[in-house]
Amino acid sequence: MNTDRIFAEAIANEYAPKNTSKVVALKKLDRKAKRKANIFTYAFGIVMTLVLGVGMCLSMGVLGNGGPGAMIVGIAVGVIGFVGMGANYPVYQKLLESGKRKYAFEIVQLAKEISEAAE
Repeated sequence: MNTDRIFAEAIANEYAPKNTSKVVALKKLDRKAKRKANIFTYAFGIVMTLVLGVGMCLSMGVLGNGGPGAMIVGIAVGVIGFVGMGANYPVYQKLLESGKRKYAFEIVQLAKEISEAAE
């Protein structure tokens, strides 16, 4: 197989005008299946990163009174941020799997229609 040819065809297909509405509908369904997981992952990741940052600031004395109590609270808040960031990817995978399962039948049917029409 000529990998350069395959690569060139893949790029050309990406830029070629899509005359069929089925291809556009397939892309929309794919994005719809992944949207919930992506939105949650980005939002939750940002929030947990900010929680970690607040914990670091508390433990270093930038926020709070700088005493040992603030340091302990800062470490606890930082650990919550680390745990949240660590749990983000498994939750993303579950949400993505759920979205794919929800739209799998429609996507497969539409993909079959497109591939049969191309033959």
